[in-house]
Order: sequence, then C-alpha cells, then structure tokens
Amino acid sequence: QVQLVESGGGLAQAGGSLRLSCDASGRTSSNYGMAWFRQAPGKEREFVAGIRWNTATFYTDSVKGRFTISRDNAKNTMYLQMNSLKPEDTAVYYCTLRFGSVSFDQNDYDYWGQGTQVTVSS
Repeated sequence: QVQLVESGGGLAQAGGSLRLSCDASGRTSSNYGMAWFRQAPGKEREFVAGIRWNTATFYTDSVKGRFTISRDNAKNTMYLQMNSLKPEDTAVYYCTLRFGSVSFDQNDYDYWGQGTQVTVSS
C-alpha cells in the first residue's frame, strides 16, 4: 500500500504563485510515475502534469510554461510549482501514483491523495 499526502494549497491572486507538495509513504521501492490531476467545480478531473521515475515530465497545454513538476526520489516527494496563476486554475489538486510510467488517464492510477484546494482570485 502507498499513502499520499498533499500540502501547499491555498488562496492566491491572479499572477501569483503556489507550490504544492506530495509526500509518498509505504511501498514505494519500485519505479513509479507520479502526477497531478485537478478537478474544478462541475468539471471532470483532468491531467495537469506528470513525472516519470527518471524525471521525464509531461504537461497539459494550459499549464506549459507556468507550472513545473519535480520530484525528489530520495524523499519520495513530488512538487508542483505553479506560477502566473489564473482564475481558471482554481480546483482541487490531487496527487496520484502508479507503478510504471506516467499516464494521462486517471483510471490508470493506483493511489490518490485526499486533494488540496487551490483558489485563484482575479
């Protein structure tokens, strides 16, 4: 079993920054991919960014150039640095993990955190 705990959400103004963290614990000794998904009110959960064990990264188009995903394998921690935030970034952000490579499909992931709220005011 793997446990994921997100932190770092909150309120920011448009143009501001926030940094999310996701701490993984439990059976994380294998290579695994991690990702951030988000879900805004009334919308489906969507892929935001993902990172492979070898730190190759993937982003959805709407966050490219603004968000940076990274991970520290020694600490089993993943980060999402969010800059130039926009009101449309407002959502609950979820950390997720799967054994294997990154997938853009939420159904491919095995473990999820509880989510952290990000609210961006205009």
